[in-house]
Amino acid sequence: MMDPVGETASRLLELLSLLQGRRDWPGPELARRLEVTERTVRRDVDRLRRLGYPVESLSGPGGGYRLAAGAAMPPLLLDEEEAVAIAVGLRTAARAAVTGIEETSLRALVKLEQVLPGHLRRRVRALGAALALPADSGPTVDPQHLALLAAARRDGERVRFGYRRRDGATGRRDVEPHALVALGRRWYLVGWDVARDDWRTFRIDRIASPSLAGRRFGPRELPGGDAAAYVAAGRWETTGRHTAVVTVHLPAEELRRRFGAGWGTVTAIDDATCEFRTGDDDLRWLALRLAMIDAEMEVRDPPELRDRLRDLAGRLGRAAAGPDGA
Repeated sequence: MMDPVGETASRLLELLSLLQGRRDWPGPELARRLEVTERTVRRDVDRLRRLGYPVESLSGPGGGYRLAAGAAMPPLLLDEEEAVAIAVGLRTAARAAVTGIEETSLRALVKLEQVLPGHLRRRVRALGAALALPADSGPTVDPQHLALLAAARRDGERVRFGYRRRDGATGRRDVEPHALVALGRRWYLVGWDVARDDWRTFRIDRIASPSLAGRRFGPRELPGGDAAAYVAAGRWETTGRHTAVVTVHLPAEELRRRFGAGWGTVTAIDDATCEFRTGDDDLRWLALRLAMIDAEMEVRDPPELRDRLRDLAGRLGRAAAGPDGA
């Protein structure tokens, strides 16, 4: 059983974690999260202040608290699974299409290794030596843009930014940020476009000079409720000059399980078949993508994709026949 001193220390660490994770915390909500009284919360806040943590009090019904910017957290207390999870995340962060993230992640990993016990340090280093991560090219996003958008979403605050559309046209947007989605080596913002009075998806690498608009907004219900699926649907409907519409003889859930949202949109037709939509500028890539489904299907559109598939089938057939044509 945890002694009173240990229980208080554990609660203080949890309180610090909560204060760092959100800008403003009402006192009653902190009490509910910590399962203590509001009086205990006030005492714990006083303890943190005596330890040097700048916790600010907020006015309003019931009062509240905020951890001032720049406040330092105590040393990391990680179990083995947590340490390995963080190390894997840092090692793979270079694939996140964020500007400068590889160097930043390596610096963070070095700091993590310095505070880990010897047996965990050896395990993390062995894991790093074993991971082989492919390099990738393409546009990256500014990590400061991600941080601002994430904070605005958390705090329910509108953002304004310049945006460059796929056709090169630019303009200013006023948006209520709902979710950040990483999909297909790209980062997307799902938000309510105030001027258009509708949901929109924005590629974050095309966002310029985002700033807080100084206006709060309330929650809205995203169509379908799944931000990643919403991005995938819009992405494939507008990606590339060609959009393939295919009837696949597989249950919708089976096709989603095989390929996930990054390949296209899947809509159930019945228990055994589904409609698959996917787009690309190159018909050859569309043909190869369909070939990888490995199921019976009928291409409904576009007609020229059927020609590409016939060419592909002929080449594959000749390759399968071997050098003697057998």
